[in-house]
Amino acid sequence: MLGSEALEGVISTREAIDLLEGMSAHEAAGKTFVSPRLNTTFEGGWMRMMFAADYASGFAATKAFHMIQGVGVRYVVSLYRLSDGELVSVLDGRLITDLRTGAASGVVARKVRIDAPVSVGLIGAGHQSRMQLETLASVYKVGSVSVFSPTAENRERFAKQMSSKLGLKVSAVESAEKAARGHAVVVAATSSQSSEPVLRGEWLDQCRLLCAVGSTRPQSVEVDERCFRDAKAVVVDTIRAAEEAGDLQQAVKSGAVAVEAQITLAQIAGGALRLPESGLVTFKSVGSALQDLALATRYYELLRGRKDLPAAPDLASLKKPVSASARGVKREG
Repeated sequence: MLGSEALEGVISTREAIDLLEGMSAHEAAGKTFVSPRLNTTFEGGWMRMMFAADYASGFAATKAFHMIQGVGVRYVVSLYRLSDGELVSVLDGRLITDLRTGAASGVVARKVRIDAPVSVGLIGAGHQSRMQLETLASVYKVGSVSVFSPTAENRERFAKQMSSKLGLKVSAVESAEKAARGHAVVVAATSSQSSEPVLRGEWLDQCRLLCAVGSTRPQSVEVDERCFRDAKAVVVDTIRAAEEAGDLQQAVKSGAVAVEAQITLAQIAGGALRLPESGLVTFKSVGSALQDLALATRYYELLRGRKDLPAAPDLASLKKPVSASARGVKREG
């Protein structure tokens, strides 16, 4: 049973990108399974559940995360061995979620060539923006960074902390437009629940790569339709992305981008398609249980031998099938 503290610092951003790229290649080869998500709301919150299996590695995982209004979101990943169905690990999913979302952008960034030094604009100053910047800095030689958050204190704190951590010049700016204009890479990683876009395509005057990673619910619109219409390629981490994200839904409905024209991570990781050498590439990420599975498997492989970690050997204990002769005698309920 792996809590958040046990996972900190175990997997680097570069390794996370490698893991997701490898999992995407498994997907391209037809060695994986991903189920549709279960999304449900209840009084005071919502719940989302996901499942994926990787036949190449021999593991499967579920991820469940829920939000309580006024409290926040919690994530749990459960890892299973496919050969016998044993539940081998239960992991806190907060860091896994942040790391795999950043790494997914990294998979795309590796395929989008940009001459150094690379300027980055961030809209959002939360955990995901931090992970996105760390990931991009592991792929590109980053020269300068601008960050915007509606709360001045948050953007100033982000700029100070990330400047110190990464040794980069990170500047806080006063608007989303200033964070976007003039930058080769722009990241939208906000917690906005509004139907009004936070980022507009007209601001992407020098953008080569847009990573839109914040909006993952139908009622949320983080980037406008032009961000998709002006793109030479639209990349998604799952072909079901248009079922999840409100901004991509609007773009499909308006004709800005067709579902069949979207490129998946599996297609570029597997070598079936290449991204254009110039022009805007828009990456819309909603996350995939395969990404959670890739990281959860690696955490388990690295940490399972530690003596100081709690275990619950009777958790998800096996219920064996009843023999034919016993079925008429004992009823299993």
